[in-house]
Amino acid sequence: MANVVKIRNFVNGQFTDCNDYIESLNPSTGDVLALIPNSGEHEVQSAVAAAKAAFNSWSKTSVDERARILFKIADLIETQNDQLAYDESLDQGKPVWLSKTMDIPRAVANFRHFATAIKCDNEIASMTPENVVNYTIHEPVGVAGIITPWNLPLYLLTFKLAPAIAYGNTVVAKPSEITSLTAFKLCKIFEEAGLPSGVINVIFGHGRTAGEALVKHPDVNLISFTGSTATGIRIAETTAPFFKKLSLEMGGKNAAIVFNDVDVAAIVPSILRSSFLNQGEICLSSSRIYVQKDIFQLFVQSFVSEMKKLKVGDPFDKDVFIGPLVSKQHLEKVKSYLDISVAEKADIFSTYDLSLPAHCKNGYFFPPTVITNISNDSRCMTEEIFGPIVCILPFDTETEVIQKANGVKYGLSATIWTKDVNKVHRVARQLQVGTVWVNCWLIRNLHMPFGGMKLSGVGREGTVDSRHFYTEKKTVCIKIDH
Repeated sequence: MANVVKIRNFVNGQFTDCNDYIESLNPSTGDVLALIPNSGEHEVQSAVAAAKAAFNSWSKTSVDERARILFKIADLIETQNDQLAYDESLDQGKPVWLSKTMDIPRAVANFRHFATAIKCDNEIASMTPENVVNYTIHEPVGVAGIITPWNLPLYLLTFKLAPAIAYGNTVVAKPSEITSLTAFKLCKIFEEAGLPSGVINVIFGHGRTAGEALVKHPDVNLISFTGSTATGIRIAETTAPFFKKLSLEMGGKNAAIVFNDVDVAAIVPSILRSSFLNQGEICLSSSRIYVQKDIFQLFVQSFVSEMKKLKVGDPFDKDVFIGPLVSKQHLEKVKSYLDISVAEKADIFSTYDLSLPAHCKNGYFFPPTVITNISNDSRCMTEEIFGPIVCILPFDTETEVIQKANGVKYGLSATIWTKDVNKVHRVARQLQVGTVWVNCWLIRNLHMPFGGMKLSGVGREGTVDSRHFYTEKKTVCIKIDH
């Protein structure tokens, strides 16, 4: 185990050991990659105490100084782009070209964006009624608890860390125990950037122990969570007696709606990307595709043909589009949906011969798969698979497809593919989702609110929404005597 990385908690500016460790596996090979602290209530108590102690000083630190540190963190991440991308792909399984071009650059953008945003904030002032001045103040909330998932480890962690500390809060973060490597490396960047001790504390471990202890701690004032709907519900139940502020970004079962006025050959590559990028392990992935009947056969033929060109294999092979799934447990979950479709006698299109290199034979690989001729009520159509499986069904009318798209418990995102601008506006308004992309996918603007409806989430984050979430608004009313 000479090459195994020993990850340590980061508390009050110090790396600390734990009495027990969890093995984290390389998804490409199944070998042990890292040892993760199996943190529990004791470690969380220490981290929360450090964050609480640091809050008074950090919350009073000037905007210019906070922005300077955020810019420094961004610069350091950028200079380490290639190494962090390597670590992310080694730990999570995504192709390294994707880590280099999306995950790590977006982490940089998160810190730079909020470093700039806090310099552009303004408050509301009013002189009504006469002889009275009213104005508002946004104040930091306190200790923020941040819990992030394994699919976009550094990207989603920094999307929450950056605004939390930019607006003057201190943090205790718990990344996924499955993909902790880049979070550990980020702690070293915090040291180098001169972030004061206790402002960000990172605890590693299982959700049922470290995560649970963090969520229910009385000195943690807010929780920002991205992960499964089941865990989000558990967080809401646990925090209800404390009235903590919550931002919960949870599961999705996102529909792509393809109308018959499109150029099929032109849009297939984009929809293919929306279904299979990051092995389909993105909460925003298009896992249900509804295609208008008159172009259905043409679309399926074109989509499957292009899908079979996608190379599955070692994430460090520059030609690979789909790496391994993140864990053996997750691989078995994804396989179970293929079993469901077989039992339901659906039509299945896949690349069964993966031709993996020898060192990847024990990895958690699954081929991109298309399912057609399946009921709209099938579990494959209503549950989040979170893998490289996509279902494609035909539809007749606009009304029908809107009803089908809205007919699941999730409401995170959707895509519309059409040349008809009137149809775009009409359909977009009726879709019960937090984000609608039109003739594109995964274009993110940090100024815009992000979050879901129904069981996909509570709250929004993004420039204005993050400010509202990570601060408390206070009104000051002053009577002016003449």
